[in-house]
Amino acid sequence: MVLVAVLVVAITGFAIYRLHGIFGSHNNVSANSDPANEIVPFNPKVVVLEVFGAPGAVATINYLDVNAQPQQVKNATLPWSFTITSTEPAVVANVVAQGNGDTLGCRITINGVVKDERTVHKVDAYTFCLDKSG
Repeated sequence: MVLVAVLVVAITGFAIYRLHGIFGSHNNVSANSDPANEIVPFNPKVVVLEVFGAPGAVATINYLDVNAQPQQVKNATLPWSFTITSTEPAVVANVVAQGNGDTLGCRITINGVVKDERTVHKVDAYTFCLDKSG
């Protein structure tokens, strides 16, 4: 009985092996790693972060860099701007500022189009601009 079971398993295994060979499942297909097949980033985005206020005023500015890492500039003389160029499909642009003047504004421009702009008129003004669509 054991010998018959071993014989049936062996014959079945061989039959399956042969069927795989007939239908080509042993053909190993590998992806071509040719540099011509690599996706090349295109259409770069130019993001300009701006903070403006009364001439000679200063502000503490927090913003996200090209890698979306927070950065801080203390006592930046206004007007201030920072340009990011990226080929990523999306860029999160964020700038937050608090100044010592009574007028403070921010602007985010992507490829020449203003995406967000705010101006505040207060003593020690605080403002922020955010664009998640870039």
